[in-house]
Amino acid sequence: MGEYDEEKTCVTQIVQQPARKDGPAGNDCLVVIYAADPKTLGKRFVLDQATVRVGRGSDNTIVIDGDSVSRRHCVFEKRGDAWWCVDDTSTNGTYVNDERVRPGRELKNGDKVKIGPNILKYLSGLDVESQYHEEIYRMTIIDGLTGAHVKRYFLECLEKEMNRARRHRRPLCLVMFDIDHFKKVNDQYGHLAGDHVLKEVARIVSGRVRRDEIFARYGGEEFALILPETPLEGAINLAEMLRSKTSEAPYLFAEQPISVTISLGISQLADDRWTTSDFIQQADDKLYAAKRNGRNRVEH
Repeated sequence: MGEYDEEKTCVTQIVQQPARKDGPAGNDCLVVIYAADPKTLGKRFVLDQATVRVGRGSDNTIVIDGDSVSRRHCVFEKRGDAWWCVDDTSTNGTYVNDERVRPGRELKNGDKVKIGPNILKYLSGLDVESQYHEEIYRMTIIDGLTGAHVKRYFLECLEKEMNRARRHRRPLCLVMFDIDHFKKVNDQYGHLAGDHVLKEVARIVSGRVRRDEIFARYGGEEFALILPETPLEGAINLAEMLRSKTSEAPYLFAEQPISVTISLGISQLADDRWTTSDFIQQADDKLYAAKRNGRNRVEH
């Protein structure tokens, strides 16, 4: 990403041990919807035992080997008709829907459990199988951590919008932005804090884009925003508003305040010969300029 910092990517290995046959049967399951290692996405763990232990240790039912995961991290327990997530005195905590589990919490269908850098979604009910397939499809378009669209979906949409803008001779702008000094956030506060910042920035931006605009996580701490029917002046106004809202918002993780700003680069579609790569490069060049000129600014 040029001169500015990139997010360190840790490789996480998730290993499923063979299920025992002596536990209660059921369709309830956990599905990996976010992990540092993309090969683990979509892995399903059926909760077919009364107690399911999770952690780095090989004696766990579900073995997750990665940063911020304790040897014994958490336990899923069957209590009556409900499943509970119980933290097993882990170092970095277990989170359900972004709230730390202290010590246990009953799970509801669709709850998201964060274990280290990994997010597992709890699915239950008579239609678990269809829910699982819907979740697999959702992963092809939505980033499990931030809720923004994934890069592949963004690239497909960008090509379609470029063709539409040329056909109808309508304006089209692209905004590329990333979080300033993101590596320092990870180094100083840890990767879980970095994940929190990514989610909060994405939440702020998602709440201020229109339905026909495409917001995506381009990679690491970099995001992209496709603005159909928007001239350069409108894109600049939106970018400045996002920059301001992001810098003014409070970021608190483990009771520690974190200072967060973003830098943004804007490009307007101006050449019929541009490919999607050309368009992205133009916006990225402006983003680099924002970094060089002091960060926490918009360049166009």
